[in-house]
Amino acid sequence: MRIGMIIDYAGGFEEVVEHVTELEAAGLETIALAEAYSFDAVSQLGYLAARTARVELLSSILQIYTRTPSLTAMTAAGLDYVSGGRFTLGLGASGPQVIEGFHGVPYDSPVGRTREVIEICRQVWRREPVRHDGRHYQVPLTDERGGSGLGKSLKLINHPVRPSVPISVAAIGPRNVALTAELAQAWQPIFFHPLRAREVWAEPLEEGFAVRDPDLGPLQVQLQVSYALGEPDPLKLEQVRAQLALYIGGMGAPGKNFYNTLATRYGYASEAAEIQRLYLAGRKEDAALAVPDDLVHAISLIGDEEHVAAHLAEFSAAGVSTVLLNPVADTAEQRIADVAALVRIRDDLESAGRLATPGLMASPNPGF
Repeated sequence: MRIGMIIDYAGGFEEVVEHVTELEAAGLETIALAEAYSFDAVSQLGYLAARTARVELLSSILQIYTRTPSLTAMTAAGLDYVSGGRFTLGLGASGPQVIEGFHGVPYDSPVGRTREVIEICRQVWRREPVRHDGRHYQVPLTDERGGSGLGKSLKLINHPVRPSVPISVAAIGPRNVALTAELAQAWQPIFFHPLRAREVWAEPLEEGFAVRDPDLGPLQVQLQVSYALGEPDPLKLEQVRAQLALYIGGMGAPGKNFYNTLATRYGYASEAAEIQRLYLAGRKEDAALAVPDDLVHAISLIGDEEHVAAHLAEFSAAGVSTVLLNPVADTAEQRIADVAALVRIRDDLESAGRLATPGLMASPNPGF
């Protein structure tokens, strides 16, 4: 299991840059950058590539609607180049509130578009003249589909560091999870309940694994998780509770909230409905109080060493191969110390044989 860190779009970049040498020395292995309607992730990833030597870099995520597939491929190849082959392209659909509300483009066919973006990216990285005639993208664009008819098939000028940049997809819906299991090297779920994940995702994962290219290897699972070591601090747990309330209650209209649907599929149907009712009525604190304690503890790593070790083993048994920490300790020094402690806990678990082989594959496998 790899130990990483997620830098949220709302802040934290300056601190990570300031302490990145110490974080690398502490054993941090991956840094992921989020991108919503914030500063772009690409410029910050490029800066981190120049400031680091070993850590892997991950976009978490670049939205498929905001760049053409060819530009996405160029960007990923460029980041892989400046980092010396340390970049993984994290892709995701985001949601209509951001895509239509901020970028002003239709939020349509997220699964179909994700498939075509991946196909075009891999064609670009192979330095083939790009030719794609899909439902959502046509390259070159013909006059029949609104072009001038003057476009010609081109290949990437530069030679990429690697023939294919690894792809990680953020997905929670069944069709998108099946697509991820089929095509991607890695999967970024959210609010991952290790003891209930099988009930939600086993079927779409197996569907994707049935047609997966064996050369892709096991599907790596990269999981964002709030983390603090020590006696559970109610204030830190409240941060997790508030985040769950925001996503389950406020990220989308009734019937169009992916995270509310996920909580329902976990078995929290009545709680999810109540959280959404309260949140949309403006009662955000009450919505947070309605979040089940079990869910708060299941998706986070907050507690003493014994608790964190046991829960890390549960994540591993469910297939998690990388934890992307959101350290919530009060000071930078403590956050660095917590990262170092988790690396030690991970190493002790591995030495004791308590961590599963990283990643998921067609059954039988550790989690599914």
